[in-house]
Amino acid sequence: MTDNSLKTALVTGGSRGIGQCIAMRLAADGFAVVVNFAHNTAKAEETVAAIQSVGGRAIAVKGDVGNPEDVAALFTAAKEAFGRIDVVVNSAGIMPMATIRESSLADFDTVIATNLRGAFLVLGQAAAHVDDGGRIIALSTSVIAKSFPSYGPYIASKAGVEGLIHVLANELRGRRITVNAVAPGPVGTDLFFEGKSPEQIAQIANLAPLERLGTPEDIASAVAFLAGPDGGWINSQVLRSNGGFA
Repeated sequence: MTDNSLKTALVTGGSRGIGQCIAMRLAADGFAVVVNFAHNTAKAEETVAAIQSVGGRAIAVKGDVGNPEDVAALFTAAKEAFGRIDVVVNSAGIMPMATIRESSLADFDTVIATNLRGAFLVLGQAAAHVDDGGRIIALSTSVIAKSFPSYGPYIASKAGVEGLIHVLANELRGRRITVNAVAPGPVGTDLFFEGKSPEQIAQIANLAPLERLGTPEDIASAVAFLAGPDGGWINSQVLRSNGGFA
């Protein structure tokens, strides 16, 4: 049985890192949460249990954001569980390092399939299913402004995401749905630490004037602002939550 009075947020990539923190923050703000995950069932169930332990409502739904059938099934499951979708946050993403050369084409295709194709599919389903007056939020990256070597595929995918949010905001004219992106700077997650030496991590942390890495909570706060009542007049924008990194 569904409760149509309860606002619902769907978070892709919601089982780990930034996505997990976003899911838990939105639950704390009163949303029922649909936690999407691709592989790690245990982490997704851990996220749901943490939300439920403090009186929140949540379910976990497995699915690959790059697969149209999985994404459609994810939105169907959300509607069946909670009756409505008010907020969609596309946080699912991958970040392998690869230089721009033919030998990196497989890495490029993998990143595009998840980060850009996945965003296209999730945003499209969100446009079809989010209630009028709702919020759609995609995760981008502030590293776009830095053009670091080996970030080419990742930056290309996220630059595409930023293009999509501006177009979708215009396509949803008349429905009072805002479409925005949050672009984190370096955040201390497993995704960020993978493949980096302690020296590289320290160097990147000091790039921002605030001289630290961001935390998942920093990014969740920015998403919560856009998803909440105070963010209602922000539309077709990229909020760069990065401590002055770029």
